[in-house]
This record gives sequence, structure tokens and C-alpha cells, in this order.
Amino acid sequence: MAYYVRLMRKEDIPQADEIDREAFPTQWPPVDYERELQNWLAHYIAACDDSEMGEEPEVTVAPEKGFSKLASRVRQLFNYGHTFGSELPLSGKQYILGFAGFWIMADEAHITNIVVRKIHRRRGIGELLLISIIDLATGLNAHNLTLEVRASNIAAQSLYYKYGFTQVGLRRGYYTDNKEDAVLMSTENSPQPHSSHASPS
Repeated sequence: MAYYVRLMRKEDIPQADEIDREAFPTQWPPVDYERELQNWLAHYIAACDDSEMGEEPEVTVAPEKGFSKLASRVRQLFNYGHTFGSELPLSGKQYILGFAGFWIMADEAHITNIVVRKIHRRRGIGELLLISIIDLATGLNAHNLTLEVRASNIAAQSLYYKYGFTQVGLRRGYYTDNKEDAVLMSTENSPQPHSSHASPS
């Protein structure tokens, strides 16, 4: 199976809702992705199965700004060239494997979610989405990325450490479903990504 990351579109919202409910069944109220896609601060991408696509998408490279060293390292590690074509293929609707989003304010991008369907986890899709978020944020002149992750989600934390995030704080009782703490992570003043491989989502 081949994967392709592109900008999320309105046509993807039903699948995004389905993936979101699967990953966060106790979250209430659910995220309104239609509103999010209309929010100029928000940016969402979708990982799709492009095995049925006949042509390779156009390849572009984000400008070397902000995270230039980190983004370059990411592309080298993954031989990464796919970016964010906004057009759907001629066949219409694509199967969405997962999606991710962030809000950008001034020169900081805050990752709101990285979600993959349960049946497609541990195949590198979550890692691909993270790489794509870094690349897209770089192209939008972000100089720093931040996120929250559950304190118990060690696998995700390992992945974020790999790509230059460090722990900068703790939000007590952040998650409303079980009052679990959130680890606040940031790329600001972070070292280069580690070369060791982490288990992706």
C-alpha cells in the first residue's frame, strides 16, 4: 500500500469524524471539522491510500526557513518529497487512513491532533503525518512547534523526541475523559532529531 499526504478537504469530513470518534470516543463535544477547515489559523492534512492513483503528485519543497535544519533532516531520513496537493484524484473520494492538524499563530504552530485508524496503526502513517506537519509548518514560516501528549503515551513521546521535540511542561488533569496529565512538548531550542527509530503509530 502506498501513502500520500495532501491537504484535507470538505469531502473528507465524514471520514475524519469517523476516525476521530474511534480514537476519542469520550471526547465531548466532538471537533467541528467543517468549521476548522474554514478557520484561517487552522491547517489540516490527510493521509490517503494512493495505490489506485495513476500519476505521481507534483513534488514541491518547503522553503528553508524556521525549522530549516530539522525539515531538511526529516526529508533526508525519509527520502521525503510528497507534499500537499489540494486536488482530489479524478476517481473522486479517497480512503483516509489518518489525519493531522495544527493552528499557526505568529511564528508558532500548535499541533492539535495526529490520528490514525486503528487498523492502520504501527505502519508509519502517524510518523508520515508528523513529518508532513513539520514540512507544512516550515513552509508557513513557523519557527517553533508545540503539542500536548498523554503522559501514558510513551510511544508517541518517543516519536516526538526523535523529531526534535523536548518536554517543556506538564498540564495537570488536561484530558477531560480521565483527568490524565498532558506532557507539553516543543521544538524550540531542541537538538537535532535522534537517529534511532521509534515505533510509529
